[in-house]
Amino acid sequence: MSVSVTQQKMFIGGEFVESVSGETMEVLNPSTGEAIAEVPRGTTEDVERAVEAAKKAWVEWQDKTPKDRMELLLALADVIDENAEELARLESLNVGKPWWVAVDEPGVMSDNLRFFAGAARNLEGKSAAEYVEGYTSMIRREPLGIVAGICPWNYPLFMAVWKMGPALAAGNVQIIKPAEQTPLTMLRFVELAQEVLPPGVLQVVTGDGVPVGDALVRHPAVSLVSLTGDTATGKLIAANAAQTVKRVHLELGGKAPMVVLDDADPATVAEAVKIGGYFNSGQDCTASSRLLVSERIYDDVVAETVKAVESLTVGDPATDDEIGMGPVISAEQQERVLGFLGRAVDAKATVLTGGEALGDRGFFVKPTLVADVAQDADIVQNEVFGPVVTVQPFASDEAAVEMANDVRYGLAASVFSENLGRAMKVAAKLDFGTVWINEHLFPLTSEMPHGGFKESGYGKDMSIYSMEEYTRIKHVCVKLAQ
Repeated sequence: MSVSVTQQKMFIGGEFVESVSGETMEVLNPSTGEAIAEVPRGTTEDVERAVEAAKKAWVEWQDKTPKDRMELLLALADVIDENAEELARLESLNVGKPWWVAVDEPGVMSDNLRFFAGAARNLEGKSAAEYVEGYTSMIRREPLGIVAGICPWNYPLFMAVWKMGPALAAGNVQIIKPAEQTPLTMLRFVELAQEVLPPGVLQVVTGDGVPVGDALVRHPAVSLVSLTGDTATGKLIAANAAQTVKRVHLELGGKAPMVVLDDADPATVAEAVKIGGYFNSGQDCTASSRLLVSERIYDDVVAETVKAVESLTVGDPATDDEIGMGPVISAEQQERVLGFLGRAVDAKATVLTGGEALGDRGFFVKPTLVADVAQDADIVQNEVFGPVVTVQPFASDEAAVEMANDVRYGLAASVFSENLGRAMKVAAKLDFGTVWINEHLFPLTSEMPHGGFKESGYGKDMSIYSMEEYTRIKHVCVKLAQ
């Protein structure tokens, strides 16, 4: 069946415009491999246009009160709620997400915007006082000015909202660059919200990482770049941003361990792996990609997990709202995932289930569980970012902690045990920014920070802590009248 290709434009200065070059790029449905849209292929000139529009907007926007910023964020939250099903359907189509995954996102996004609407009116600083006789010192917490958000393809609008909330609440103006593969929900969102968005306050420039993302990173008028993406890209952005000494906020890759102690229930663990490892086709930096199991219950956990994984229904989400797992995002990602599996098999790993592509259209990989892997194996140490979970036994709680921490990432982890005190003791020793106990992947809540350690990046998404990223502290000193 043929699919009509829609023509999209980028959003600069409150208007939808073509690229300066006039070039476009295709957006594919990963379930079929067919083009579903064309969007402008942005250039450095388009970034310059957006920065100039942001400068004009900043003249008035910087004087807006916290109440003004709150009202804008509340209006944006209303836009999401009023168009939740449309945005979820479009996200499912463009990313290949099952309906049960996509349909939950709009409510979480609007809640996040409402949280930051409140946060806009609750920024704190040190009290004004006389620290030197004859002078009063006070602290001003100010916005940075123009900030950029570079968003990933696995949660296109979700991650944009995570950047949008604190950036706008703090009083900045923002330029968003969606991922090349998945720009459609962000473009539709600003189209739906254009009546409430002051021109230039929130803009969207589509295109490739180079030149669009790179131009934002290098532009001297951009004060902060927030990236959600892979670690290699994060390192490059940090290096390039250093040329203008701008702030960088990085939420990067992960290799999350699920640590299963010997008193855990195998069936409960298996169901948690089914969600945590294969949610969004495993394309989640917090996915439970490493299953570490006490050798005392290893066989039982593996048997239950194989059954749980094999119960997943895989297919095109557009054909059935009950589909459990969709495709990976692209042919390149499919090839990358299969490459990890091929190298693991060559190294004598055992594929317990899955391990191959599925179907002859779209970019599907069977949900896969891999055993007999060494701790230093490529598939254990590096982020696969697909529906692949490795399983390894351990002899003691101390050995589990050592194995869990023995990767360069530090984003998320989980511990499963019937003994809460024992689980808390293990959690305290895990070198990860988020640790769940008897759960994996959920919940994420606006009140709590999200961010990693080590090569998973620095800075926090969500929570009041993220406002620190988007504000600067100024000391104002007043000489008192004599």
